[in-house]
Amino acid sequence: MAKTRVLIVDDSAFMRKLISDFLSEHPEIEVIGTARNGEDAIKKCREFRPDVITLDVEMPKLNGLEVLKLIMKEHPLPVVMLSSTTKEGADTTLQAIQAGAVDFVAKPSGSISIDLHKIKTELIQKVLSASKANLTKINFLEDSNTVGKKLESSLDSEIKPASNVTTRGFTQSKKIVCIGTSTGGPRALQQVITSLPKGLEVPILIVQHMPPGFTKSLANRLDSLSQIRVKEAEDGELLQKGTAYIAPGGFHLKVKSLGSSLAISLSQSPPRNGHRPSVDVMFESMSTIKNYSKIAVIMTGMGADGSKGLVEMKKYGIVKAIAESQETSIVFGMPKAAIATNMVDEVADVENIAQSIMNYI
Repeated sequence: MAKTRVLIVDDSAFMRKLISDFLSEHPEIEVIGTARNGEDAIKKCREFRPDVITLDVEMPKLNGLEVLKLIMKEHPLPVVMLSSTTKEGADTTLQAIQAGAVDFVAKPSGSISIDLHKIKTELIQKVLSASKANLTKINFLEDSNTVGKKLESSLDSEIKPASNVTTRGFTQSKKIVCIGTSTGGPRALQQVITSLPKGLEVPILIVQHMPPGFTKSLANRLDSLSQIRVKEAEDGELLQKGTAYIAPGGFHLKVKSLGSSLAISLSQSPPRNGHRPSVDVMFESMSTIKNYSKIAVIMTGMGADGSKGLVEMKKYGIVKAIAESQETSIVFGMPKAAIATNMVDEVADVENIAQSIMNYI
């Protein structure tokens, strides 16, 4: 089996050595070189043509984001960003995801993390996953606060109920949308959430696999681009129509009935499928909620998180399930596992998922 050839880019010699040692231990990975800055990275990228690049966000001269944009313009390759957990680091990392990076890993303790071993397994998994990513399906979304505004005038005419959609049982009941995603998710979420119209009559719950600190930046970014409100979920708050709630990194998101309303319950119970937040936990929680029809959406991501929870939801209520198609998924793991349960009602390209959600609403 051919090994995944990796180029490591970091301005710290210590970090280059540490990352190199970690990755080299895996039998399916070969570290073919290291680069000490952005200029060196561009040169070695041309010279070695690696399968995957690990790229530090914060570097002198050309920073990680600038290097990424040059790589994606000249010769697109799967890139895994390494980021600090500061607010600035989180914001820049999300910009990198929009600019074409497949995924990122948060350094445990800043630029030079002597405790990098804490994320060794995650780093290896994400490098291997990135090597299989469907780069041709990465849309380089417009990095602008005008995206949502541009949609405003056209959405009323574009999003209409489809005559061929079966919505039996959906017409009279209250509704809620639950979305689960992982690798490639921020980009997919931007495409879906910014396409939903103002005045949406349902709440939306979102689990995106991300560490603490990054989900708030994601929520703020989507809120600035969307016609609906987007925020990081808070424990105990009541769900409001027309608002999307993103589970905070490090917390499972559950829902509980509170009189005639629904409230968010956050917990730090053990990770599920290696994730906290977990899509399965959210879906299982939703399966216990009565008097609501549910729209479950599973989009791009590695692994199978969400498929078991989907089975539970279908067992105990009226649920319509949408999975992202293989054609547009960056990583067709989670949608594939969901489809394999035979519980998915519709498989849709990412650009059509907002329309599919509105059909059921």
